[in-house]
Amino acid sequence: MRRPGRDDAPDRLYTLTGGRSRSAPDSPFDLVTLVVAESEPAPGMQSEHKAILRMAEAPTAVVEIAAELGLPVSITRILLSDLHDAGRVSARHPRTSALPDPDLLEQVLVGLRSL
Repeated sequence: MRRPGRDDAPDRLYTLTGGRSRSAPDSPFDLVTLVVAESEPAPGMQSEHKAILRMAEAPTAVVEIAAELGLPVSITRILLSDLHDAGRVSARHPRTSALPDPDLLEQVLVGLRSL
């Protein structure tokens, strides 16, 4: 059974990342970060970069991009960092919805009980 990214030749992954094994410590990308393309693919770009820009036309999570490319998340984060540094993608963190005001919930509950 093949697992995406696990059976890739190490030299291919080395080539994709230019020999880097980690993204920068200040990288804005975690598994759920939404990536949005800020430009179109340009001629001469690495094929993985082009694929990322096409996928990220709509906000797409890092983990989804890695799965679609069949690459480990660590390698995908390095590729995304390259695009981010070039201004070709932006990183957005999903919004955490704030809990409603407890007083408002109490008022709704009282209103429902009075029905």
